[in-house]
Amino acid sequence: MKFIDVATISVQSGKGGKGHVSFRREKYVPLGGPDGGNGGKGGDVIFRGDIHINTLLDFRFQRNFTAEDGRPGDKSRCTGRDGKDMIIRVPMGTEIHNAETHELIADITPENPEYCIARGGKGGRGNWEFRSSINQAPRNSDPGMPGESCSVTLELKVLADIGIVGFPNAGKSTLISVISAAKPKIADYPFTTLVPNLGMVRLGDMMSFTVADIPGLIEGAHEGKGLGIQFLRHVERTKVLVFLLDAQSENPKKDYEILCKELELYNTDLAHKKRIICISKSDTLDDEKRKAIEKIRIARKKPVIISSVAGENITALQWMMWEGLQDS
Repeated sequence: MKFIDVATISVQSGKGGKGHVSFRREKYVPLGGPDGGNGGKGGDVIFRGDIHINTLLDFRFQRNFTAEDGRPGDKSRCTGRDGKDMIIRVPMGTEIHNAETHELIADITPENPEYCIARGGKGGRGNWEFRSSINQAPRNSDPGMPGESCSVTLELKVLADIGIVGFPNAGKSTLISVISAAKPKIADYPFTTLVPNLGMVRLGDMMSFTVADIPGLIEGAHEGKGLGIQFLRHVERTKVLVFLLDAQSENPKKDYEILCKELELYNTDLAHKKRIICISKSDTLDDEKRKAIEKIRIARKKPVIISSVAGENITALQWMMWEGLQDS
């Protein structure tokens, strides 16, 4: 399935039904009064989060969403049927922005899984509503009120506790495949990961958290280089960032500084997130290189040296992730 995380659509709620004008016509009731019913309410347009959807792909093929209009009123004071609501199902983690002003309107999350973006128009009054002591045979009614319309931009941001970031081929996909049940594409070339991968990590019977493997960043990513900023948004919701640095890099410390700079240039709030620094692919090191790596200090800390292939320090890393979540 192709991964789409931004889409712009137009929505239109239903208009209210027209009020009815009629009079009672019954045998032995010579002075039948007004009995026109009210029109029905127009349908609302509602965004609803769905845990079974993980992409905005459907919105590439359908961009206009319209709720049903309310039905007109009828005789015998019958109110018209309300229009059906238009339910738009979106992935959890979808932000809804005004397409013109870019203002955030709503954020669809498990805590707030539903939002009404456009209210249906109120139904018009039938002539029964206009009766009075001085106007016992009213022949007027109200038209239904119009619905609301707007254009919105949907922006999906993956909901994950832990975000794994690093340069292409740093071993992010391999790591997430080892610590969770996720099965990302793994190969020895840059930008293997073209979409964020989400996995569930379980520790014991009662402890679990979600991990997102963010597609590889490169220097200048905040300006659109490489895979650009299209996936940087997915680290905004994470509580802990795991920096995965390649043991075969000429300068892992410089790699870390570049990654930090890219994240902070994209969003300064990312500078305050809890961080775990790892050097991956320890199984590829010879003794001399291993000793050099063990002496490295990054951000005044000793990085965790891991190997997803050999399983070195993987369990320790999982517990560090869990502890980081408790402190964040």
